[in-house]
This record gives sequence, C-alpha cells and structure tokens, in this order.
Amino acid sequence: MSWSHPAVLVFVYGAITAVATGLGALPFLFVRSLSARTIAYANAVAAGLMLGASFGLAAEGSDYGGWQTFVGVLLGVAFILATRRFLDRHEVEVGDVRGADARRVLLIVAVMTVHSFAEGVAIGSSFAGGMTLAALITVAIAVHNIPEGVAISAVMRPRGASLLSCAGWSIFSSLPQPLMAVPAYLFVDAFRPALPYGIGFAAGAMVFMVLAELLPEAFGKGPRPIVGLLVSLSLIAMLLFQAFL
Repeated sequence: MSWSHPAVLVFVYGAITAVATGLGALPFLFVRSLSARTIAYANAVAAGLMLGASFGLAAEGSDYGGWQTFVGVLLGVAFILATRRFLDRHEVEVGDVRGADARRVLLIVAVMTVHSFAEGVAIGSSFAGGMTLAALITVAIAVHNIPEGVAISAVMRPRGASLLSCAGWSIFSSLPQPLMAVPAYLFVDAFRPALPYGIGFAAGAMVFMVLAELLPEAFGKGPRPIVGLLVSLSLIAMLLFQAFL
C-alpha cells in the first residue's frame, strides 16, 4: 500500500485523535489535580461538539438510506450498552496505581477504550462520506478526547502516577481509533450499501456516549445552568461550522 492511498490518510487522522487524548495530561504539569467543576465544563463543551458531529453523521447517512441509518443507530447504542455491561463484571489494573484506586482508574481507561472503537468507526465511515464530513468528525472527536485524557489523568496523577504514565494511558485508551478507522473505511468503501449502517452506528454510539457518560458527569459536577449553556453553545457552534463548510 502506497503512502498516497486514502487508507493511509484515514489512519493518520485516527492517530491524530488518539494523540489528542494525551493532551489531557498537560494541565497536570502545573497542578496535581483539577477541580471537578473544571472537568465538568470540559465535558460539557465536548458533549455539544459530539452531538453536533452526530447530527452531521445522521444527516449524511439519511442521504444513503433513512431506515438503514436508523438501524445503524440502534446497533451503535446496543454496542455501547453491551460493552458497558461487560466492563461492569470485570476488574482491571494499572501499573502506577495500586489498591482500591486501581479499579477506578482502569474502569475509566477501559470505558474510554471501548468508546474509542465506535469513534474509530465514526472516523472511517465519515471518510467514506466525503472529506468535509471526515474533517468535522475528526476535529470533534479530537476535541472530545482531550477531556477524556483529563479525566484519566485526574484520577491517576493525584495517586502518584507520573505525567508520562498519565499521557501514555490516555493515548492507549484511544488507540482503537486509528486501528478501527482503516477497516471501517475500507469496508464501507467496498460495500456502499453498508454506508448508512456504518454512519448510523457511529452516530448512535456517539449520541449514547454523550447522554450516558458525558452529560451526567457534567451535570453532576458543575452548575446546571452553566453546563447547559456550554453544551448549547458548543452544539450550535458545531452546527454552524458544518453549515458554513
């Protein structure tokens, strides 16, 4: 496969979103922990961007088939529900953190990693739908990944983990994005009838992540009016950005 092959570009975009997760560790160069309110605000902004991106995916998928996109949305939601249930029944560990804190750290990393599979599908599927949509989805996911990195680091850093370890585990949680983006792109490109299913799957998974993960955490740790305002503004900004492009 040559460097000019579209799949290489898909992998590079996916790798960018993965590396962006490591940026969540940067604030801990200066502090050992971040306030719950700051993390709530970051999650609120990410939630709005992800919702806007999901609406873009759903609209794109409907151009190829409305009911097929809807089936894909249901499959995406079912996928996230199944993986969350699986994680609830298993314990995980992380190198620098021991004892009771390790379970919380690894649960967060595991949840973020599972989410990344759906986000990788979103990147690959969006490329099959065009470069403009691909750029929007990649930017949205990259921005969304930063507070995920913050969340991971906020648990690890105060418990003695090194800054490098925080960044490394954050990036690790997003590695499925470039790994899943390429086969998703190749599959959808080769089998055009699957495109609305793939796009709907990504949209459903992202919307469910926002509603089940980001928003409850944001509303639980931050003032509801401010969180609601940030979600609304970031959602509108993403929709306007898509309309402008």
